[in-house]
Amino acid sequence: MHHDNSSGTVPLNPFANHSQWNVPENVTSERPALSGPIAAMLSMTLGILSNIVALLILANAYARLRRRSKAFLLFASSLVATDFVGHVIPGSIVMRLYLSGGVPSGDYNRQDPLCQFLGGSMVFFGLCPLFLGCAMAAERCLGVTKPLLHASLVTTARTKLSLSVIWLAALCVALLPCFQLGSYTYQYPGTWCFIKVLEDTEVADVAFVMLFSGLGLTSLAVALVCNTISGLTLVLARIRKKHCNRQSARSHDIEMVVQLVGIMVTSCICWSPLLMAGLITVTQSYEGSIGDDIATYKTLMIMGVRIASWNQILDPWVYILLRRAVLQKIYLITKPQTNLKESTIRSWEIHSFPSSEKNTVSRV
Repeated sequence: MHHDNSSGTVPLNPFANHSQWNVPENVTSERPALSGPIAAMLSMTLGILSNIVALLILANAYARLRRRSKAFLLFASSLVATDFVGHVIPGSIVMRLYLSGGVPSGDYNRQDPLCQFLGGSMVFFGLCPLFLGCAMAAERCLGVTKPLLHASLVTTARTKLSLSVIWLAALCVALLPCFQLGSYTYQYPGTWCFIKVLEDTEVADVAFVMLFSGLGLTSLAVALVCNTISGLTLVLARIRKKHCNRQSARSHDIEMVVQLVGIMVTSCICWSPLLMAGLITVTQSYEGSIGDDIATYKTLMIMGVRIASWNQILDPWVYILLRRAVLQKIYLITKPQTNLKESTIRSWEIHSFPSSEKNTVSRV
């Protein structure tokens, strides 16, 4: 098996050290560049502001929206809040390591408490958005296809219980290295920690990566199926021209499903590369078949981690941009240049999430 003193990943921040995407063989002698902390700070600021704006929008919507949508908004608010905390805590530790010059390459395998906490945080805050996106898609699928069953099953108390289970499940996975199943190590250039996939990988490391990637990919697949079912159901409902008093509910469903699709697409784009690269890399490393291609696998992991770090920045923009108020303004601007039927947009209610108190729906 080919071993190397450097690992295959880079700092949490996606902007940091872009010039080092092609990792040379002597990476162990390189130190973090000055541009790293500056880029990381700019990225953290953007992510924090984006998540705060999205939280304000969702909090206002939760306070005013009718009961049947509060479960979705509670899930959405929890997702954005988790992204916010996941952006601040690991990012702050990475900044501290950057400013201290990073850990020497000879100490990458040192499993100190800081490394364990940072690695566990990245796994926890990586799985939570995927789990939450899957739960939101399942909740909306039930609400669209079986509204009466949804009304009887989905309550605020059960939604909060589901959130607790999701966070607990992600925490249990993140804590597995404490029970000798997998391990976290410092990653190049010694400024952050993540799952060990390239150095001296053992059966436990392979199992840990497979569990992490398997859970992530399964969540994405379930969300895809649920959102597809919800979308097809709404399209069929439109075609059949449901009576007027159902249009209001369908309009809300359309908006939420559009946002779910945005979340799903964002998660797929951001997380699929890292999940697949982790599986491939740890498998090849364990089998000892990496050989002289180690630089290629390092590059795959580097790109995967940097793309994944965008998820916490892009998620809140789904709620900021994919609202009816915003989409209607875009439609009005482009209306003279299109031949779209006006009824397509007018069938949506005038209000957006924050003004949804204008909607009245009869209880079944």
